[in-house]
Amino acid sequence: MIYSTHSKFMHDTSILLSTAYLPPVQYISKFLSYNNVWLEGHEHFVKQTYRNRAVILAANGPESLIVPIEKGRSPKQKITDLRISYDTNWQHIHWNAIVSAYNSTPFFEILEDDFRPFFEKRYEYLFDFNQDILNAILGILEVEPIVSTTEDFEAVPEPFLNFREAIQPKKQKELPDQNFEAIPYTQVFDDKFGFTPNLSIIDLLFNCGSASYETILRSIR
Repeated sequence: MIYSTHSKFMHDTSILLSTAYLPPVQYISKFLSYNNVWLEGHEHFVKQTYRNRAVILAANGPESLIVPIEKGRSPKQKITDLRISYDTNWQHIHWNAIVSAYNSTPFFEILEDDFRPFFEKRYEYLFDFNQDILNAILGILEVEPIVSTTEDFEAVPEPFLNFREAIQPKKQKELPDQNFEAIPYTQVFDDKFGFTPNLSIIDLLFNCGSASYETILRSIR
């Protein structure tokens, strides 16, 4: 199924994305916008990006959750070979932060069992960990895009739309995206902070549940 009921949003071109940990709404919108989505499997790891970082809305404001990477790796190590570090109990820390932020949301109890296992099972590789989380998210949204992993690295990946570095947690580094505009939805702390756009997709899912799909569609331009 390639979103046939919403074909007006689909682009014929393919888009290339980096891997991402609990990715933001903008990232997930690309799976509803493009016929073919490619994930970069041959790049080198880039720090301070969504590859191993998610941003949630906690009681004190936006909070980054960072998956630690094993030290001593080669600077030219392929992203699919990048190992997760378990020197700290980051899984426990991340899950506690998620529970603290979202346990009062309308859909946390419904979706809790979909996400908790990722913080109990130990994954060796970051790419595999992210991929399984992505599959779970797409399953919750009930969409089945064509997703492929690149077979080699191309600096200028014709004919793909290259979004490997476009979606960034650092606002000064992100690139303009004329096809996405965050649509406000009810957030658990919006009375304190107002609407905080483009957080991790779990913020939308826990707050909006089955309405999340429509919210993403309304964000697509």
